[in-house]
Amino acid sequence: MGTLPVTAEGQITLSKEMLEHLGVRLGDRITVEMLPRGILEMRAAGQAGQISEVFGLPKNKRREALSIDEIKDATARGWAKREKPTDQ
Repeated sequence: MGTLPVTAEGQITLSKEMLEHLGVRLGDRITVEMLPRGILEMRAAGQAGQISEVFGLPKNKRREALSIDEIKDATARGWAKREKPTDQ
């Protein structure tokens, strides 16, 4: 965790690491919810993409069924507009 300076305009800048953690890129939006006790909760806003962006994501070259974890990972990558994981 870190601290962020507040500008004269009342704005903060999130670090590259924080943006990557949220899974957002330039032009994406972040949802902020105000919680009790002065807590703000930030999340990547659900972006309505084109359905064609998710076609074929569950495919694999092994020709065997994907596990639930592999399907969840493929779905997360698709909605976050990420490339294939580096460990494959």
